[in-house]
Amino acid sequence: YAHTQSRTLCLGYPVSIFFIVVNEFCERFSYYGMKAVLVLYFKYFIGWDNDLSTTIYHTFVALCYLTPILGAIIADSWLGKFKTIVYLSIVYTIGQVIMAISAIHDITDTNRDGTPDNMTFHTAMSMLGLMLIALGTGGIKPCVAAFGGDQFEEHQEKQRSTFFSIFYLSINAGSLLSTLITPILRAQECGIYSKQSCFPLAFGVPAALMVVALIVFIAGHSMYIMESPKGNILLRVMKCIGFAIKNRFNHRSKQHPKREHWMDWAEEKYDKLLIAQVKMVLKVLFLYIPLPMFWALFDQQGSRWTLQATTMDGNFGAFIIQPDQMQIVNPILIVIMVPIMDSAVYPLIKKCHINFTPLRRMTVGMLLAALAFVAAALLQIQIDVSNRYLALNDITEKPNQGMNAIRLVFVNGFRSHLNFTIKSDNLGPIAPLQGSGYLSVPHGKANFTIVNEEGQTCHYILQLGFGSSYTVLIPSTFSFGESCTENIKAIQDIEPNGIHMAWQVIQYFLMTCGEVVFSVTGLDFSYAQAPSNMKSVLQAGWLLTVAVGNIIVLIVAEAGSLPDQWAEYVLFASLLVAVSIIFAVMAYFYTYMDPMEIEAKFMELDPEEKKRKELGMTTKDNLAYVNNETSNNTDDKQMKI
Repeated sequence: YAHTQSRTLCLGYPVSIFFIVVNEFCERFSYYGMKAVLVLYFKYFIGWDNDLSTTIYHTFVALCYLTPILGAIIADSWLGKFKTIVYLSIVYTIGQVIMAISAIHDITDTNRDGTPDNMTFHTAMSMLGLMLIALGTGGIKPCVAAFGGDQFEEHQEKQRSTFFSIFYLSINAGSLLSTLITPILRAQECGIYSKQSCFPLAFGVPAALMVVALIVFIAGHSMYIMESPKGNILLRVMKCIGFAIKNRFNHRSKQHPKREHWMDWAEEKYDKLLIAQVKMVLKVLFLYIPLPMFWALFDQQGSRWTLQATTMDGNFGAFIIQPDQMQIVNPILIVIMVPIMDSAVYPLIKKCHINFTPLRRMTVGMLLAALAFVAAALLQIQIDVSNRYLALNDITEKPNQGMNAIRLVFVNGFRSHLNFTIKSDNLGPIAPLQGSGYLSVPHGKANFTIVNEEGQTCHYILQLGFGSSYTVLIPSTFSFGESCTENIKAIQDIEPNGIHMAWQVIQYFLMTCGEVVFSVTGLDFSYAQAPSNMKSVLQAGWLLTVAVGNIIVLIVAEAGSLPDQWAEYVLFASLLVAVSIIFAVMAYFYTYMDPMEIEAKFMELDPEEKKRKELGMTTKDNLAYVNNETSNNTDDKQMKI
């Protein structure tokens, strides 16, 4: 340890950054852990159908990407980064706690049958919790990484760079671990009066991690460097654009001479340098117009693809994979694919003398995402074929959550009742020539115990897959003894899920490849084409494309009338191909800019002062902007760099 200007250092790094890194890990665990099981909570606990579950899921994600703009304005113009992070983290924590409470079925289960009696209460609580979470996670998104960058002195560029690498690692670690762990917690059974899927635990652990994140962040309070709010550049840009539009409208008559660019109508109030910078930003934002369609497909990994996995076989030998755990394929592939693309694929393309520009990379990324949805559609067709219903069954749909529906029909000549037990569930005494209702039984060996009134027993074992339905028939030839099971017949009403979840890896692989060449390249391109002081403006635009993409999904899911899920996948793939063509045309006519060269034309600088400005591109404030942007998007597993 060392002390420099009253600051405590550890191995050359400010001790304060360790609080920030731990905070980020816990917060990302909290967010992704809750998000991983969210769509299944809507479907299985609240009881919504696939379309409504998808709609609400994407509404929540869209809000998470709209609120960062609000958070940035609050931090830069009013509270500062530290207070913004603390206050909105409190809101965030309250939201997570409310979500955990909303999933406790015993609260309104007055008759103790395992089903909440007041679903309106649980729905209202969950919606309130999600709104608070969206405000919290989105609001702190533009602040945390930049606040970490503020902790370094100007001579600590190397340490700052290493910090952001560790920061991104904490994001990856938090999201990956939570996506693995929370589905396992959800798959457990818990409850006071009756045992159900443990959504309270799946939401409660992320809530606890958010409490830890808040406590850790506040604990480092005395060690932080806190900069006062300096005003938000986004607001200034919006005011400049607004004035230009208003001034142009007021001078729309032909007697006023035309100007080279419509933004030039802001010259009466704003300096030419700012106007030139806004022009550069608008040029890039124009290219952003087609981008939401990529995110419309990308973010369905947590909704439609997860729901698709619920109709598949999750048996991986010694392990049972939960449908929501398949989302972990994306972060794992990201860690593998990013270095492969950077160290092998891109250099190979360059050696082949192919001019693989950033905009061409982004186009390829969009086409790969479309191809991923074609793969999802082909897989869905196979699922629909394999999950067919057999004739003469009176169950209307496949059992939820990969469970199996079992009933027993008693048609023997016994004059006494028989008791049937499956594990700890007793079906009660069944009279001759009668049958039981359907009982949900998990995957694996189902052990039936048949007991008559004299205490004689018979043990019958039935191997179950995922999502099947059986009628176990006790025939008239049944008798107790060593061979009692020989005459028992298990008639299959619904076939088990016949397509293995491993087939989803293909579409995840294609989507992840698309993500790497689209998202990482898109941020790099945006940063290179943006003025030095307007990185955050383009960041806001980038996050807005993600929000709009999720809005597209909820519109299609709620308003679409396609009868088959595979057809919806094909629709999204077709739309993205069409948008990719439009984007390719826009990219063809795009002229790459040198922001520093353009800015220099509007500034009278001597050589030394100009050199100092160029070096200023890597100062603490500017690095905070770029790393803030990169972390915010990496933060949502869209660009692991």
